[in-house]
Amino acid sequence: MRVRVYFEDTDAGQIVYHANFLRFMERGRTNYLRLLGTNQGVLLENEGTAAGFAFVVRSMIIDFLRPARMDDVLDVITIPQEVKGASINLLQQCRRADDLLVEARVRVAFVSGGRAHRIPKALRHALEGGAY
Repeated sequence: MRVRVYFEDTDAGQIVYHANFLRFMERGRTNYLRLLGTNQGVLLENEGTAAGFAFVVRSMIIDFLRPARMDDVLDVITIPQEVKGASINLLQQCRRADDLLVEARVRVAFVSGGRAHRIPKALRHALEGGAY
């Protein structure tokens, strides 16, 4: 997913404020679900329960390697690493061309009503490389 850095994304030094990389990666995860044929809205409305389902961040390890600056165009890359019963481990990167700027290892949990649930078979299949 491509993201352009705007003035609002930067701090007083005109570099991307570190927390905004989290926003970029959230968008990347959301777009990743869309590429699989679903999205957070559909999960919240569906899957057979009144509460619906959602992916939520359980943990994140993040390395800030290089700054991004206003008007840069960044590629936000989301790669599934491991699909477990009720969670997924993802590798996410923010790159400017060939330069790796930020890298994060993200664990997201599949939850409903505040509790973890197994990822449905069709969605699990898509996350593991099949079609949804």
